[in-house]
Amino acid sequence: MANLFIIATPIGNLEDISLRALRILKEVDIILCEDTRVTRKLLLRYNIKTPVSSYHQHSQLKKINYIAGLLEEGKDLALVSDSGTPGISDPGNKLIDFLVKEDIDLTIIPIPGCSALVSASSISGFPMDKFTFLGFPPHKKKRNKFFEELLKIKHPVVFYESPHRIIKTLNEINDKSQEINLNPQVVVCRELTKKFETIYRGTIDEVIKKIKNDKIKGEFTVIIN
Repeated sequence: MANLFIIATPIGNLEDISLRALRILKEVDIILCEDTRVTRKLLLRYNIKTPVSSYHQHSQLKKINYIAGLLEEGKDLALVSDSGTPGISDPGNKLIDFLVKEDIDLTIIPIPGCSALVSASSISGFPMDKFTFLGFPPHKKKRNKFFEELLKIKHPVVFYESPHRIIKTLNEINDKSQEINLNPQVVVCRELTKKFETIYRGTIDEVIKKIKNDKIKGEFTVIIN
């Protein structure tokens, strides 16, 4: 029986990887990567010479069948994303779903570690015993409805956003909030675990002003309470 290890990797600081993850990355036959160039930086840092192969959101059925074939041959594989935990706002869940439905004889093993979702939640100060995670907001279609539904949720909401859309997104949520007489508190995390990690706290208006005064770069994790 083959093993498929779902391995969380650092979201920024390369020291944020477990000893178990490093051991398994050395021991598996092949590492499946979202972007082989990104993963090779991590492997080089820890002198890991395991072969890599790409698997990402644009991978075709031919590639998925190739992966299934490796597992049927008894090969042990590791799946990693560019950063964080595979399967969360990431195509890893589609691969796992396919393999489970194909009833391939394998064991799927989670190797826990970094997640921007969990890291941001841990420092928010909000009651995070119950929260909703929404991934990335839609770019165009259903965007208006997305924000309307978000503001109806009675517990904290977490989502990711790119540097190109963070101000637009916060402005849209702020406008929707004012329409229904809400003034939620937010925590916005930028570049978590990296050199220029920044945590913004306050009302949406206050946080927008703070972000505009900084360089808008890196991925953002947003929590609205």
